[in-house]
Amino acid sequence: MTAAPVPTSAPAVAEPTTGAAWLLRILLANLVVEVLIVVTGGLVRLTGSGLGCPSWPECVPGSYTPVPHQAEGWHRYIEFGNRTLTSVVSIAAIATVYAVWRWAAGRRDLLVPAVGVLVGVGVQAVLGGITVRTGLNPVTVAAHFLVSMCLVSTAAYLVFRAQEPVGPRRLVVHPLVERLGWATCAVAAVVLLLGTVVTGSGPHSGDADEPARFGFDPRTISWLHADAVMLFVGLVVAVWVASRITTEATLPGRAWAAVFVVTLAQGVVGYTQYVTGLPWVVVLVHMFLATLLVVALTRAMLRLRSAS
Repeated sequence: MTAAPVPTSAPAVAEPTTGAAWLLRILLANLVVEVLIVVTGGLVRLTGSGLGCPSWPECVPGSYTPVPHQAEGWHRYIEFGNRTLTSVVSIAAIATVYAVWRWAAGRRDLLVPAVGVLVGVGVQAVLGGITVRTGLNPVTVAAHFLVSMCLVSTAAYLVFRAQEPVGPRRLVVHPLVERLGWATCAVAAVVLLLGTVVTGSGPHSGDADEPARFGFDPRTISWLHADAVMLFVGLVVAVWVASRITTEATLPGRAWAAVFVVTLAQGVVGYTQYVTGLPWVVVLVHMFLATLLVVALTRAMLRLRSAS
C-alpha cells in the first residue's frame, strides 16, 4: 500500500485583490470623515460658533476665509474649520463613487448608496448655507444633523456590505426578528429627532450672542427623549435575544450585543450631561456616541442576512 503524499506547503489562502483593498480603504475613509464632520459640527454649535462666519458661501463679505480683526473673534476659526472639513468630505464622497465604479463594477448594492452619499453631501452644503442665512434656525440645524446621520449610516453600509460576497442575501434569523430590527431602527430615528429638539431647546443654540431655540421646556423634552431611549433599549435587547435563539449563526447576536453596549454608554453619558448641567464637552461625547450607535445599528441590521 502506497502512503498518501504529504503536502509540501499549506493550502493557498485567497487574499483580497489590490483593487478590493483600495476600495475598502476609501470606503472606510469616507465613513471616518462623515463621523468627523458630525463631531466638528457639534463643536461649532456647542462653542457658540455657528455664526463665526456670518456669510455663506463666503466667510465674510469679500473673503472666503476669516479676516483679521473679525468681530466674531475665535469663533470664526472653529466655523471655518468645519467648512474646510466639508471640502474633505466632498472629496471622499467623489472618491467613493469612483472607487465603487472602478473596483466594484456592476454592484448596484454599492453604486447606488455611493451616489447617494455624494448627493447627500451636496444637500448638506445647501442646508449649511440656509442655516447660516437664517441665523441658525433650530429647524434647519436639526435637519442638518439628521441628514448627517443618514450619511453616516449609508457610509457604514458601504463599508460592511463591500466585505460581503456578491449575490442575493438570505435571512439567517426568523423573519419576525428582522421586522423587530426595523422597528428598532424606526425608534432610533425618533430618538435622534428628539435629541435635536432637546439640544435646540437647551443652552447650546449654536450662537453665543443671539441664541435661536425651539422654545420648548428643556426638562419636558429631555424626559420625552429619555422615554424614547428606554423603548429603544428594550427593543435592542429583544432583537439581541431573538437573534441568538432563532439561529445558530453567531454574527447577528454579536452585532446586536455591540449595539447594546454602545447604547448603554450613550445612556450613561446622556444622564451625566443632564445632571451636570449640559457641559459642552460631555454633550460633544454624546454626539460622537450617537454616530457610533448609527454605525453599530447599520452593521447589526446587515448581519441579520448573509450573502454566503
